[in-house]
Amino acid sequence: MKLIFLDRDGVINKDLNTYVSRSEDFEFLPGVLEALKRLTMAGYEIVIVSNQAGIAKGIYTENELDQVNIKMVKAIEKAGAKISRVEYCLHADSDNCSCRKPKTGLFKRVLDKKDIDISRVYFIGDKESDVIAGKNIGCKTILVLCGKTKEVDASHWQTKPDCIKKDLKDAVLWLLSEDIK
Repeated sequence: MKLIFLDRDGVINKDLNTYVSRSEDFEFLPGVLEALKRLTMAGYEIVIVSNQAGIAKGIYTENELDQVNIKMVKAIEKAGAKISRVEYCLHADSDNCSCRKPKTGLFKRVLDKKDIDISRVYFIGDKESDVIAGKNIGCKTILVLCGKTKEVDASHWQTKPDCIKKDLKDAVLWLLSEDIK
């Protein structure tokens, strides 16, 4: 089994510099649906792991998050791709939970009953906390530059990604070419 973790905001959809709290505000980034279809066709189990602290902060409700998620998954399925699971951390930083990235609780929920070599799994994200989370669980990490992070920012991080790509489509094309090797 091939497994891949993806962050949501800034990787799959536009990061609005605020919370994506309404389904009508959710907008896929260019090339994402094609990239997800390629992963699905290549036999990857795709899991989304995302911090959604807007709920803990009272900015939006779990029901509103569910509506965004439903819209996203339906559009992905319509494009010929499949999302296996979506795991969200609904806590604020101050809650000190075990699931808020860069901690690994979201990943552990998925990995709990899987017999998988985590060192062969990739996590694609757009922030330093994503890279740290991936490294903390033992994944290989790909930083995409279609969110808030610039390559120059990543050059100053103590924890470096294994790979940096322009966006999800670029990352998936690279990953699938690595699969062939």
